[in-house]
Amino acid sequence: MMLWGAGWPVLKMLSVSVSWEVVTFWRLALMSVAYLPVLWWNKKPLRLPKPAWISVTLSGLLYALFMVLSFLGVQVATAGAGGMIITTLSPILIVLITIAFFGFRPSKNHLFGVVLGLMGGIVMVELWSGALFSNVGNLVFILAALTWSILSVLAQSSRQYLDPIRYSFFIGLIATFCMFIVAYGHGIGSVFDQGIPFWGALLYLSVMTQTVATTIYFVASGKIGSAKAGAYMLLVPVFALVSSYALLGEVPSVSLVIGGAMSIVAVYWINQAKAAE
Repeated sequence: MMLWGAGWPVLKMLSVSVSWEVVTFWRLALMSVAYLPVLWWNKKPLRLPKPAWISVTLSGLLYALFMVLSFLGVQVATAGAGGMIITTLSPILIVLITIAFFGFRPSKNHLFGVVLGLMGGIVMVELWSGALFSNVGNLVFILAALTWSILSVLAQSSRQYLDPIRYSFFIGLIATFCMFIVAYGHGIGSVFDQGIPFWGALLYLSVMTQTVATTIYFVASGKIGSAKAGAYMLLVPVFALVSSYALLGEVPSVSLVIGGAMSIVAVYWINQAKAAE
């Protein structure tokens, strides 16, 4: 959770160096390469079952879109806001998507969590003041949260064909190919003109926050169960705010802290409802 949370200010550091097309491509490419030893260590075959092709391809496209939206968001808004808004709104949007499209029947606890989370989201973006539309970054973060929510629902359907590690590898590979097409005409080799700080940040985002942190999460989920592991996700926005303050000097607004706290409680409530049913 610390590695994931600290990824937001690191991403903002990269946003001032190279274009979003190029950074996103290299981030995904390095992540895909870093997954190879993980696959080898876990003895996972490098093949994709035919039934999984459609969902994995669509997931790869959404994954690339999520990476782009996250990058564009931190360019114009604070890194702490990105970590808070995306991490807390995504679980709430997932519940709404499953209710609307998959016939999920929510319990009273689910509904309470969703309403509280949406209220927290309204507070975070200060919807009453019109700040949502004046601060484009927060709007981009909401779109990123929606993209991640759809991706998460697709991931659930892919579990019957693929384990989480191979799923992450293949969607990263497809996303890398998509971003190569996008970045090719934007100086894809410009990263080699950058210094050590840039490469340190890029490697951190590609390897530590994606490959290492994700693998740790999957291993932990297998040991303690997905319900308990999912509860730790609530620490990500906290670490995002703390690391953004430590690395960038970003001071979170009162509305972001209050709304974020409301959404964290809401996500915890939703997780408890899932575990109980």
